[in-house]
Amino acid sequence: MKNKWQGICEIISIGDELLIGQVVNTNASWMGEQLSLNGLQLRRVISIGDQASEISSALSDSVSRAEFVFITGGLGPTADDITKPVLCDFFKTQLVLNQEALEQVTSFFKGRGIELSERNRAQAMLPENCLPIRNYNGTSPGMWFETEKAIVVSMPGVPFEMKAMFTNQVIPKVKTLVKTNHIAHKTILTCGIGESYLADQIKDWELVLPTHFKLAYLPQPGIVRLRLSGSHHDQDELESEMNQLVEKLQPLIAKYVYGTGESTLEQVIGSFLKENHKTLSTAESCTGGYLAHLITSVPGSSAYFKGSIIAYDNVVKSELLGVSDTDLMIHGAVSQEVAEAMAIGVRKNLKTDYALSTTGIAGPEGGTEEKPVGTVWIALASENSVVSKKFRFGDHRGRNIHRSALEAMNMLRMELIRK
Repeated sequence: MKNKWQGICEIISIGDELLIGQVVNTNASWMGEQLSLNGLQLRRVISIGDQASEISSALSDSVSRAEFVFITGGLGPTADDITKPVLCDFFKTQLVLNQEALEQVTSFFKGRGIELSERNRAQAMLPENCLPIRNYNGTSPGMWFETEKAIVVSMPGVPFEMKAMFTNQVIPKVKTLVKTNHIAHKTILTCGIGESYLADQIKDWELVLPTHFKLAYLPQPGIVRLRLSGSHHDQDELESEMNQLVEKLQPLIAKYVYGTGESTLEQVIGSFLKENHKTLSTAESCTGGYLAHLITSVPGSSAYFKGSIIAYDNVVKSELLGVSDTDLMIHGAVSQEVAEAMAIGVRKNLKTDYALSTTGIAGPEGGTEEKPVGTVWIALASENSVVSKKFRFGDHRGRNIHRSALEAMNMLRMELIRK
């Protein structure tokens, strides 16, 4: 059987809670990442409810397409845990008491000073033709079934039980059956440029990518992640080639790149400020403290962040930040003049090297023809200057607040890298 498999996989996630939105299917996304990192090809993820007919149908479809089918959920001591009976029907077998599983379950409860009930004892009843997979973190064993065309693995839905089983037992066993290439991923993080404009900037670089590399655009409000993925039988050669490609990409979009991997803008600007012994404050209107929240979410931010004035009302803008009543009356709260005055005022009051301010119309109400919903002014004040920029983000309140905070931090990042 060894090496006849190509590594084509599907995941079946079982549970009504997944379909009604009560629980987010983090198991499938985590498993997909692990499969990719191990050179296995995940083709589909299917979520179904706790109905025997749905489980049987999904299993039949997956086995017809994939070589490895990984099932999560539906294992346990309660009445809605019906995966084992369905698997018995599908593989034409019966439940029998597995002595090894019984010893494990008994030991599990004994170690917690709990008497083993008949309901829990039933968890040691497994399909006769499966290979049990020990659960070191719970009471429901996993099950491994082999046919000529496919291998089916059923695991608990509890994340920490499934993850340990998948990592330590399932993946190593699968890899003895599949000869896989080494896989590498590199994520480049950008801000301040839209997806289509970014694609235009790097189109010539993308056109000549080697065939064993793929580029994915992963946009979210205010940020576009570029994920470069490669596959090769030689790991050292793969990593060398990946680094060369990234080196060629960087100069094309240097001013938009703020980091790699899982870095965040708040971490990046925090590192800049800390390394250069600079301090920061914020004055927020439309973001309502969200900008300060992001900045202070970074451990150690007290070394560089002094505080924030949330000037939602015009009286606060004038009395605490020194914004002139004339500017508020003539130009309005959402204006370049007010944004700049807010940044200057909070920098002066909190005695910081840099200050950021935000003022805008987050929505969904309050817009005018001249200043529609999504209009935002952001300003950055430093010792020698104040700069500001106008944005039009759209009509979604939450997205406008989030993007305003990101653009403010990116404005500071651009200033810091110029120094």
